[in-house]
Amino acid sequence: MDGISLTTLADEQLEAARQGQSARAARTIHGGHDRVLRETVIALLAGHELSEHESPGEATLQVLRGRVRLDAEPNTWEGSAGDHVVVPAQRHTVSALEDAVVLLTVVKP
Repeated sequence: MDGISLTTLADEQLEAARQGQSARAARTIHGGHDRVLRETVIALLAGHELSEHESPGEATLQVLRGRVRLDAEPNTWEGSAGDHVVVPAQRHTVSALEDAVVLLTVVKP
């Protein structure tokens, strides 16, 4: 069995986000676009966001580091390290309130 350290991966993705021009970095750790289950670690620098987008399927967001806000009108959720939320099945935005890393888990229908 192969394991992965989410702590180490979070550090690596934050560093990649700081070095890149987009202020974000991501690495899929399980599955892919053609699979039913996909898990992706995403780093976002403070003040940046994943702009409004459709929900890719049933999904959850777990905050590994920092603080984020999930906006899905009319609801807003703010989470910090250790928090977990079910992503609503509607258009939404994810914003980094401080440098942050999240684990996005998606189950496609």
